[in-house]
Amino acid sequence: MRNLCCSLPLLLNSCRLRLQARGKHRRNVPRNPQGGYKPSMRISNSLLPATLTGVALTALLITPQLGISTARAQDRAYPSKVIKVIISTTAGSGGDAFARAVAEQLGRRLNQSVIVDNRPGAGGNLAAEIVAKAEPDGYTLLLGSVASLAIAVTYYSSLNYDVRRDFAPISKAGQTAIGLFVGPGIAANNLGELTAMIKAAPGKYSCASAGVGGLLHLTCEMYKKAAGLDVLHVPYKGTAFFLPDLLVGRVTLVFDTVPVYVAQAKAGKVKILAVTMPTRSLVLPDVPTAVESGLPGLVSTALYGVFAPASTSNDIVLLLNRELGAVLNDGALREKLLQQGIEPEASSPDGLRNLLQSEITKWARVIKEADIRPE
Repeated sequence: MRNLCCSLPLLLNSCRLRLQARGKHRRNVPRNPQGGYKPSMRISNSLLPATLTGVALTALLITPQLGISTARAQDRAYPSKVIKVIISTTAGSGGDAFARAVAEQLGRRLNQSVIVDNRPGAGGNLAAEIVAKAEPDGYTLLLGSVASLAIAVTYYSSLNYDVRRDFAPISKAGQTAIGLFVGPGIAANNLGELTAMIKAAPGKYSCASAGVGGLLHLTCEMYKKAAGLDVLHVPYKGTAFFLPDLLVGRVTLVFDTVPVYVAQAKAGKVKILAVTMPTRSLVLPDVPTAVESGLPGLVSTALYGVFAPASTSNDIVLLLNRELGAVLNDGALREKLLQQGIEPEASSPDGLRNLLQSEITKWARVIKEADIRPE
């Protein structure tokens, strides 16, 4: 096809030159005595019309087929190089393990390498900014916390990207349950008992978190608001710092993602009183939700979503959505992720967009009601 397309202009030009030569010849040939021309060069009168007709017909046939072939070639072109998935968690973390498991399976389906690039820092904003400013060609994606993106809209007075404008949602990826944990020395054995204990001694008890303005802190504030409690918030620099204090009772309670505490819970070192998902966790089906325990306003989940830069081709977005859905519904991968405390779940692009907007609205209310500001 390519050779034919390249030869077509040459063929047309050749025919034009032959026509010009014929006309020039006729003008320069002297008339014979009978008034006719004395031919000095034989030219087939039938060749040129037939040639031109064939060329024109070929061009008409080629042109639409060329467009179809080009479109198909473009469809097959993606992905033609390595796809990079940016995440905000550190190597070896639960989020990192999740991203790598999904990237490996996605790469197999796309027949292309999909690598994970850890970019922790700034509460997830560093990773988000990298993707927001990347080329919208489908080769730089964000697998991030939906809640962190939503919180950033209200919590930070200014960002170098716009959550609503600078991303093309692809699919929800899953969620991790957030649990309410207390140390073994706390007498309460369920959420109702803990709430009653805290109400009986306002200001005496404390709630730890991994830092001001994060999802865990805001979940604690949501609990305080829903139950009408006076609890001291104690920010730490991360789970590794506050977990020892929780175990010995220096802090009373903590909201955190479930996988971090599975081993401690099985060993009896911590107690999990409730999960804050809308429904029971697939990972901990025996643990009641806060909604079941009488606090319908306490709903908080660590949600994951996959985003591309805004203006990414809709064809690429839909392709990635379809392949991610197949990956997340794979039985073997689902079992592997559930063992890690992650519940995989896909969605449509619009489903993720709506989820992000609902999280923005929810956390904006919590931030404003608790008057939380960046330190």
